Amino acid sequence: MPTRTFPCNPFEENVYIAFDEVSKEAIVIDPGFYNEEEFLKADSFLKQNGLVVRRVLNTHLHLDHCIGNGWALRKWNIGAEASEKDLFLIRNAAIQAQMFGLELNEALPDPCKFLKSGDSISVGSLQFLVLEVPGHSPGGLAFYSPKERVVFAGDTLFRGSYGRTDLLGGNTDQLFNSIRTKLLTLPDDTVVLCGHGPATTIGEEKLNF
Repeated sequence: MPTRTFPCNPFEENVYIAFDEVSKEAIVIDPGFYNEEEFLKADSFLKQNGLVVRRVLNTHLHLDHCIGNGWALRKWNIGAEASEKDLFLIRNAAIQAQMFGLELNEALPDPCKFLKSGDSISVGSLQFLVLEVPGHSPGGLAFYSPKERVVFAGDTLFRGSYGRTDLLGGNTDQLFNSIRTKLLTLPDDTVVLCGHGPATTIGEEKLNF
C-alpha cells in the first residue's frame, strides 16, 4: 500500500497518508499538524502527486493525534472520523494542551462521523476494517487492511512496546486485552504502522507478549 509518513508536533507523532495510485484518492490518518509548516509539507506532497483527500481518520483523540483536524477541515473541507468514546478528549483539547505543554490557538472541531468496530472504510482500492482497541484511550481504534496486511495501530502498539495508560481514560487491563485479542490475532506478516516511531510486524510483537 503506498503510504507516506510525516512526523509532526513536538511528540513526533506519525501522520500517515495512504493512497490509491490509480484513482489518486487518499486517506489521512491522525493529522497531528502543529503549525502551517507541518501542514504544508503534507499538502505539498498531495498536490505534487495529484492526490485528493477523501477521508480523515483519527485512531484516538489525544491532542498530538488530532491537533491538525482544524487544518484538514479548513484546507481540505474534510471532517475527521473517530470513536465517540473519545469525544470528551477533543472537547477538552485546551486541558490536554496545558497537560502536554502544547500551544492551541483554536477550538478543534468535533468529528464529523463516529466509527466503531466492524465498520468498513473504502477509498479507491483501499479498504480497511475498523477495530476497537481501547486502553490507551477509551475510544482507541485501529484500521486494518486484510488485503495489504497493514494495520494502523495508533498508540496501542509500538515496536517493542505499547501505549501508556496513565492519561485520562487509560486502562492497562483493557490495553493488554486489546493487543492480545484484536492485534496479535492478525497474521504474523501484518505490518504495524505505529502512532510514534518505526513500524513493526505482528510476528515480531508476539515475542513481547
